[in-house]
Amino acid sequence: MKKLFSLLSIIGIIAISNCTRVPENNDPILGVWARTQSSSIDGKSDSSIREEWIFNDVYLGRYQRYSNSELIFYTDFKWSQKNGNYSIVYGDPQVTDITVSLEKAKEPEVLTLDNGSVFATRE
Repeated sequence: MKKLFSLLSIIGIIAISNCTRVPENNDPILGVWARTQSSSIDGKSDSSIREEWIFNDVYLGRYQRYSNSELIFYTDFKWSQKNGNYSIVYGDPQVTDITVSLEKAKEPEVLTLDNGSVFATRE
């Protein structure tokens, strides 16, 4: 009986000591970012493409592309931050991985490419 109690105590101590807290991530990129492109023929709006990037706090996210409000493509991505630059690595080879920077001084906040052009705006 003592051996069983000792074994259960050891298992309990190991189980409790292995529980760790997930560090809280308050990165300013968290949330939804979007970009919309419209094409028109003879001044009429023909179609619109909307792209969304949803960044979550465990360094993962979802990319979604809509055509005229209909979901046409989505994939997951991983993201990381280093020296103010955010790398987005997609889970689908159809989408090219990219690095962007967060411009907080602008209203609304924007993600920019290396050349300074706007990649997406905060929703």
